[in-house]
Amino acid sequence: MPNRPGADAAPFVPDSRSLSRLARASKDCRGCPLYRNATQTVFGEGPAGAAILLVGEQPGDREDREGRPFVGPAGTELSAALEAAGISRSDVYVTNAVKHFKFEERGKRRIHKKPRVSEVVACHPWLEAEIRAVAPSVVVALGVTAAESLARRPPEGGARILRSLHPAAVLRAPDPTSRRRLHDRLVRDLRKARRLASA
Repeated sequence: MPNRPGADAAPFVPDSRSLSRLARASKDCRGCPLYRNATQTVFGEGPAGAAILLVGEQPGDREDREGRPFVGPAGTELSAALEAAGISRSDVYVTNAVKHFKFEERGKRRIHKKPRVSEVVACHPWLEAEIRAVAPSVVVALGVTAAESLARRPPEGGARILRSLHPAAVLRAPDPTSRRRLHDRLVRDLRKARRLASA
């Protein structure tokens, strides 16, 4: 197993469908340079066998510190949208296309920086392994980066892919009306995922 960063996480991904084994192995990933500045790998979370798997872009500041996906403000918005869609968050698997937080420092703050295509591609073997292990009926791409990652190599097993917006887009909306409109769109997409998963 390599001990220096390369351009692909594949050498670090075990041949396993065990989420716990994959999560442990991900902590040692050096598949791209993002690990150098991040606090830790943020692997996915949720039950094996979840019918719905949600993919975001990358961890944020709080996720990086806590080591769990979607626990910051965007995670709060996602949880609210899932509840409105009639979905228990404990029933879905949530992860990101990129497992390390990419940021730039501004004073004492760490500001999210969009990952490069090469970084998304390098991390894709982890996402593929998660999808194989969970075997969902529906994969929801939350945002452009997730959608592009999934489009490069569609998941095995015939899972349906739905595109939606990232919950952070709701938070960035300029006014309450826009926020409500985007929140409602996210809820509609999640309801569609629930219908497809139960079909």
